[in-house]
Order: sequence, then C-alpha cells, then structure tokens
Amino acid sequence: MSTLRSYIFLDRLQPQLMCLLGSTARGFLPRHNDAAMVIEVAPGMDIEWLTDIALKHDDVKPGNLVVERQFGYLEFHGQSSSSVKSAGAAVLDAMGVSEKSVIKPEILASKVIDRVDGYHAFLINRSKAGSMLLPGESLYIMEMTTSSYALLVANEAEKAANVKLIDCRFMGPAGRLYLSGTASDVRTAAAVAEAVIRDAGGVA
Repeated sequence: MSTLRSYIFLDRLQPQLMCLLGSTARGFLPRHNDAAMVIEVAPGMDIEWLTDIALKHDDVKPGNLVVERQFGYLEFHGQSSSSVKSAGAAVLDAMGVSEKSVIKPEILASKVIDRVDGYHAFLINRSKAGSMLLPGESLYIMEMTTSSYALLVANEAEKAANVKLIDCRFMGPAGRLYLSGTASDVRTAAAVAEAVIRDAGGVA
C-alpha cells in the first residue's frame, strides 16, 4: 500500500525557485507564475503509476519524476491552477487517501547565521545549486521532513522577502534550504519558513 509523504500545491512559482526546478527538470520546463504540484510517496516505484494517472487526467506537464531508493517524487505544473489541483485530486483518489493523509512536516534545524565568513561562503558555494552566497551576507538554513516541503518553504520565502535562493534539496530523508540576503530580509524569510512548516497539516 502506498504512503503519501507529501502533497504540496504551489500556487505561483516564484522566479528563483522556477529556475532551480528548471535546472534539474527531466521533463517540461516550468514558467514563472505556473501552478505546480509536488507529490512524494513510498514505496518509490508507486510514483510511476500515479504519474500516469495525473497526466491522463488533466492538462498538466511533468517537470520531474524521480524514483529513489525509498521514495518516489513527481512534480507537475501548468498555467491553470484548477487543472493542477484536478490532476492532484485524481492521484489522491487513486491512492484512496485525502490531503490530510500526508505525514505532518517537522523542522529539524532552523538557524540564521549573520555576516558569513568568506571561507564559509566559499565552502557553501562549492556545492550550491542556486545563487552565490557572498561574504558578509546573512544566511538562513533550514532542514525539515518530509523533504519536499523545502520547495514550499522556498517559494513562500521568496514571495515574502528579497532573499537569494542559494540551494534547495527536496529529495531524500530530509529537505534542506539555504537563503541569503540582508539580516532583516533573511529574518523575515526565516519567520515565514517556520510558519509554513508549523501551519502545515498532516498526520503526526
């Protein structure tokens, strides 16, 4: 039986997150302000038949389909929010679950680091997937389960504050997010990020 780990609706993809998703997309590239859905399930192979259901149900485009050792991930998007929601609802129906069946996300780490040292910035930039972290900027780091929530947090933080998306890891046992900017913007983003996880529904 499939377990619904994440079921995340992104109402409007923000520019930086859109570009990060596009840089790893194996399917169709998203566009700014597209609506998107991210679904994470276990066992991983079950994402294949669920993808088939979503794509046949409504006018949506697959961006990423990944089967990992433990989990399967699907991201699809479209210009119409109603089409994206409809395709997502078809997946829920096929699984015999509701949105409330998801695993409630949990913050594992959340910290603001002020005036990042130049050597530290260099180390982070070696493995980043997004913008460059500059010495002297403030840095916000968050780790959470389930991993897909890193995308929702990144999207909402980008709406709320003028921050740079340094990295966003949204697959595996835990998600990880790195944001940088001025101290005030980073703290605004951090507050939004923690609120997104705290207010998310699901089964504990």
